[in-house]
Amino acid sequence: MLRHIHIENVAVVKAADIDFHYGFSVLTGETGAGKSVIIDSVKLLTGKRVSRDLIRTGEDYAYCEALFDGICPEHEAYLNELGVETDDGEVLVCVKLGADGKTLSKINGKTVTKTTLREVGQRLISIHGQKDSDMLTDEKNYVGLLDSYADTDALKREYFEIYSEIKLLQKSLDSLIKDETEIALEKDMLSYRIKDIDALKLKVGEEEALCDELKRLESAERINKHTALTYKILHGADNGGVSGLLSRAANSLSQISGVSADASELSERLNDISYEISDIAHRVKDIAVDTDGDPTERLDKIQDRLEKISKLKKKYGDSIEKVLEFRNNAEARLEELEVSDEKCDEYRLKISQKRAEAQKIAQKLTTLRKKAAKEVSERVEQTLEYLDMPSVKFQICVTPAEDLNSTGADVVSFFVATNPGEPPKPMVEIASGGELSRIMLSLRSVLNQKDNVGCSIYDEIDTGISGKTSRKIGIKLREAACGGQVICVTHSAQIATLADTHLLISKLEKDGRSFTTVCELDGEQRVDEAARILGGINVTEAQKQAARDMIEEKNNF
Repeated sequence: MLRHIHIENVAVVKAADIDFHYGFSVLTGETGAGKSVIIDSVKLLTGKRVSRDLIRTGEDYAYCEALFDGICPEHEAYLNELGVETDDGEVLVCVKLGADGKTLSKINGKTVTKTTLREVGQRLISIHGQKDSDMLTDEKNYVGLLDSYADTDALKREYFEIYSEIKLLQKSLDSLIKDETEIALEKDMLSYRIKDIDALKLKVGEEEALCDELKRLESAERINKHTALTYKILHGADNGGVSGLLSRAANSLSQISGVSADASELSERLNDISYEISDIAHRVKDIAVDTDGDPTERLDKIQDRLEKISKLKKKYGDSIEKVLEFRNNAEARLEELEVSDEKCDEYRLKISQKRAEAQKIAQKLTTLRKKAAKEVSERVEQTLEYLDMPSVKFQICVTPAEDLNSTGADVVSFFVATNPGEPPKPMVEIASGGELSRIMLSLRSVLNQKDNVGCSIYDEIDTGISGKTSRKIGIKLREAACGGQVICVTHSAQIATLADTHLLISKLEKDGRSFTTVCELDGEQRVDEAARILGGINVTEAQKQAARDMIEEKNNF
């Protein structure tokens, strides 16, 4: 049930707190007082699309918060599957709409996506109004409306998973059976690219090695000059260089090792240094660039190789690794095209198997829908008869679709005959606005008993309906609220006087700005509001008495 709603900066509402009760509640007020703002706030809280124009002029955001309690175990389990933990059956939903159109949604303090908010909202509250009647003029909505009664959720999820696999398999098959000319062109292109890459016989890491060698060759003269000089100093010359001098010094010290312990140690150290210097000298010699032959020829070959590698990288990837990866992918695609006939047969077999699975589930869906269609049709007709449409015949037909679709293998149609003796016709062709409102109410009164939504809101469904029929609609709404919660925005005194709780939406002006307030009416306040709705420039005592009578009469229903 919806227990409390807090609204900030929503249209004419600067700030408002509204407490709701179990049973049947109504919201009334002058046109433009802000009743629609309450509905728009609930829509924002349930993830429905709203305009950023909802934000009060001059403010940066709109904020709504709602507390729900008494969540049924079935919906509580579903919310838990979505990652929403309830607190003793309570759920706090908060949504902030920014001036940039972005929303921040939280449920019990945890940030959630708009998709999760919408799914949770569908389990907490349902909103029905004139726009809901538009659902009856769009045949795409009929399957969903019927399925909400037929309890097909589990089967539909199982079916849709298989149907999605069929679509993916079909897409893969279609890509294989393209026009033969197009396939031939693709094969030629792939073959050319593979040969283009293979011709160079690339090796991972060779580009870096070639660049290093290029630098050495370009600096060969300088490298050889300095390495030769270094080698000569360390190990060359007539005296053996630094290494030879150190060796001679070590030998000299060794001659007095018998009379001096220090001399022996120092001799060994000099020998170690001599060996190290000798090793360095030979490694320096290895650094020298081999200039045997023509180094210019080697330079040209390296530069030519690097240029060819660069061209391949421009065409197929920014590194040798990526070029080779491109080549392997091209080869795999070529193999796929060359064995496309075999793969086509494989895909066709898989599609056939999946279609057989889908058709079995679709048949189960059809059975459930046909049973539900009969039950719903009968119950809607009973409700319509009560709502002063005794001659109207309502029928839901479930017929085979041309092929499997995302919801199964059925076409669901709503037919209506508004006059005796007339054959049923598609509802979109004959129903008026007032008739659609009553049909929608009748349909919802049947469906709501199945969906276990704790709170149902009806937004001005009495538009264009006479007082007598409005009274009957109010009685139906009151019946629907037994053991639950129904909230109705109305301009009808016949409906308002049947409510357990009456909330008045008023608009006042302060400092040049409009503000909306909400207060719960009781006693004579409620009589005065009902009398105002009954009409007249000046409210008469007769109208007040009529209002009292209607309020007292509600206890009889």
